[in-house]
Amino acid sequence: MHTHSLQPWQHEHSFGQERQSAGERRTLAVVVLTLATMLAEIAGGFAFGSMALLADGVHMASHALALGISVFAYVYARRHARDARFSFGTGKVGTLAGFASALLLGIIALGMLWESAARIYAPSDIAFDQAIMVAVLGLAVNVASALILGHGHGHHHDAHDHDRDHAHHHDDGHAHRHSHGAAEHDDHNLRSAYLHVVADAVTSVLAIAALLGGKYMDADWLDPLMGVVGAVLVANWSRGLLRDSGRVLLDWQAPPDVSEALRRSVERDGDRVADLHVWSIGPGIHAAIVSIVTHDPRPPGHYHGLVPPHLAVRHLSVEVHRCG
Repeated sequence: MHTHSLQPWQHEHSFGQERQSAGERRTLAVVVLTLATMLAEIAGGFAFGSMALLADGVHMASHALALGISVFAYVYARRHARDARFSFGTGKVGTLAGFASALLLGIIALGMLWESAARIYAPSDIAFDQAIMVAVLGLAVNVASALILGHGHGHHHDAHDHDRDHAHHHDDGHAHRHSHGAAEHDDHNLRSAYLHVVADAVTSVLAIAALLGGKYMDADWLDPLMGVVGAVLVANWSRGLLRDSGRVLLDWQAPPDVSEALRRSVERDGDRVADLHVWSIGPGIHAAIVSIVTHDPRPPGHYHGLVPPHLAVRHLSVEVHRCG
């Protein structure tokens, strides 16, 4: 059989990753905003002799680095979407970036905890007016960033990411579905960027509350206490993102509702599923291998057509075994 005769049964594995997503555009906008604020604070720190502004400018640089990781992951995944070396496309590149950002969030939480503990035992003088000004500026930037990243966070709003499905059926017992589209609520890369700015916004709110308490109620102890509270919150968010992104990287089985819905959809007319594997290969998309035992074998395309589109099983392999 000549190679060209197999083309109707072959397809790419990009799954829509070659197109720029709304998440990439929003993350890039936040990086630009963060860099502009960083430069303004550093310039202002030198111009006005404010160490508080300089320190927050350096702090903004660390966030620009974390957000830059997210942008790089989007660009890399898009440019290598059709690289055949990636067995199921580049959908997990963003998940890997999210895992790395979660580690960075955890390190930031440890740093906050260490600094807060040090200030409890060795309090330092605080320039309340300058510190409050910097905290308010940081809060404004982070709220704006969170609104940009959170627009549609957990929903699917990208006009270019409509689900477009087509199936390829193989006579050897396999069937594949090729589809485009992604659910942003499963985009760990976007989620990591969102958590970075939300974590910073929350710590800014806690800092403002502590600074106002210190200035007007002489409660300097509020500053390190709020630092501990912020560190615990950030560490908890980091743990959640590490858990969710780590499961995808390790090909953790899809949620039970997805697996059971897939099982129920193909178990008809006495057919039974002997083996089933469903896992994530990108934001909101899955791959699956299903082994079916039946007295009346059907072509793989028959079983493929039974799978509901909402399960987002974009790459499905079917094995059909006759029950003797």
